[in-house]
Amino acid sequence: QNVNKVETAVRIVHKPTGVVVASQTERSQNANKENAMSVLRSKLFEEMQRQKAESIGALRKEQVGSGDRSEKIRTYNFPDDRVTDHRINKKWHNITKILEGDLDPVVSALREALK
Repeated sequence: QNVNKVETAVRIVHKPTGVVVASQTERSQNANKENAMSVLRSKLFEEMQRQKAESIGALRKEQVGSGDRSEKIRTYNFPDDRVTDHRINKKWHNITKILEGDLDPVVSALREALK
């Protein structure tokens, strides 16, 4: 009989996002309103978390790149005893000396080219 006397169902629309939540499980309109608000909060929070994760994923992908050969910075060619920096298109010989820590020619060439 209560259903015929009082309308207890609640529908809430979040205007900025267009998310719609309805509740009619309880006999009291206030209880249904609280129910709907908690469901709406959780939906909005999940959407916010999804967008945040998506943007972080996009940033990571942008920083890491595809790992394709075209994105390489430097090539170490042991058979030819050569190091090539593809950003400035410069080559150095005596790869063992460079790998042992004598990076002065590489660093100075990079500084000069990237000014």
